[in-house]
Amino acid sequence: MEHIVFLTGRLAQRNLEKVLAAMQPPSFTWEVREIGLQVAGLMTADMIRRRVDAPVQADRIMVPGRCRGDLDELTAHFGLPVERGPEELKDIPRHFNQAAQHVDLSAHDIRIFAEIVDAPRLTVPAIVARARALAADGADVIDLGCLPATAFDHLEDAVRALKADGFRVSVDSLDAQELLRGGRAGADYLLSLTIDKLWVADEVAAVPVLIPREPHDEASLQAAIDAMRAKGKPFLADAILDPIPFGLLSSLCRYQRLRERYPDIDIMMGVGNVTELTEADTSGINAVLFGIAAELRAGAVLTTQVSGHARRAVKEADVARRVMYAAREHQSLPKGYTDELMTVHAKRPFPDSDAEIAETAAAVRDPNFRVQVSESGLHVYNRDGIRRGTDPFALWPQLGLEGDAGHAFYMGVELARAEIAWTLGKRYTQDQPLDWGCAADRQAQDLLHQCAPGPTKKQRSALRNDSPARESDGASLGAATRASKEADADDL
Repeated sequence: MEHIVFLTGRLAQRNLEKVLAAMQPPSFTWEVREIGLQVAGLMTADMIRRRVDAPVQADRIMVPGRCRGDLDELTAHFGLPVERGPEELKDIPRHFNQAAQHVDLSAHDIRIFAEIVDAPRLTVPAIVARARALAADGADVIDLGCLPATAFDHLEDAVRALKADGFRVSVDSLDAQELLRGGRAGADYLLSLTIDKLWVADEVAAVPVLIPREPHDEASLQAAIDAMRAKGKPFLADAILDPIPFGLLSSLCRYQRLRERYPDIDIMMGVGNVTELTEADTSGINAVLFGIAAELRAGAVLTTQVSGHARRAVKEADVARRVMYAAREHQSLPKGYTDELMTVHAKRPFPDSDAEIAETAAAVRDPNFRVQVSESGLHVYNRDGIRRGTDPFALWPQLGLEGDAGHAFYMGVELARAEIAWTLGKRYTQDQPLDWGCAADRQAQDLLHQCAPGPTKKQRSALRNDSPARESDGASLGAATRASKEADADDL
């Protein structure tokens, strides 16, 4: 059985041992080593090299998830794998379960068509810029949406510019002449052709997307499909998804009948009628719709991000198609793959109980403030005790920071994050931004390098003629400051 050595700090040691002891059935044997520092999250590769003697009798070493430094160098130094665990020790059981499943979200089989709905009103450079942003979020095809009774004189120029920039392009219009212009300019797809406009597909090389004359007219869609199959030409078929409450369920049934009648054709589903026209968070809507698309084995989804609440629709679609593909292929529920679609709430928002936080707080011997969140509220503690509450304004007078603007600002930011996390049921980690999943861009963390000193430390150093901050200086200097102090001290 594999033997793993877990490296940690004094405050986390007991809780880590409890978590590991509770893992049943055990898939490995383990040993916890406290390496002589207080806060495990401030561990660095240099500290480990200085404080952990080689050789280590283990199959691998696991360090805290926020440990900074080059772990490849440590692996070479110890002669066995050194890897980061999860950022929160309570997530260790889930971490090992996911590792056992070999979660892979690189694969998918749905192309995302992202529509620029106001393309006729944009300049060609603006269209290209919009396309680049959509592609960065996961779009595979840029769809140029034409507008009724609106001239699109630069349609050909837009298609050529996008193609020159390496994009696959579709032209979306009810006007046959616009479709012809787009196809002749080099568009890859044309949206959308009814049975009455199939002649357009004979004039250009673009792949058509077939639709019924009216959403409920399944016979006309079937006739168009049969005609294209007889010609031996590629196409996609779209049964048209209707909005709530104007036939969503009926339209889903149309898609099901379409797949049952034609088990091998390429199906497109346009989801904008539901994401754009339902005032609800689109991450959950996209998760469900892409789950349906995965069951249908649809080859493409057309989406838009016009309404302000749908501004992340393409990114959500990219995550959803990967999750639902993995769930279908593994024949498992869409759980445990990623939390990117859980943008508002967390599945495990409060990993620590009041009693566990109190136990940790009792062991603190320095003046730096720690902030944690439990189901009951916010906990702020240092060597002078623990303060509890749900309102940062009520906690503020208990912190004694009236004369220290830098620390006051820092604690204001942290307490605001903590209050939001507690209110919504999100995971809170001190000195880390709240995680909004794919609803917001995530700033990449550079774990190869140690944090620079925080702004409050710099401010204090300047006031003291660049003398270093000390633990006795009072309230919290933030994690970056604590990290620099702990990294420089081998006697903690």
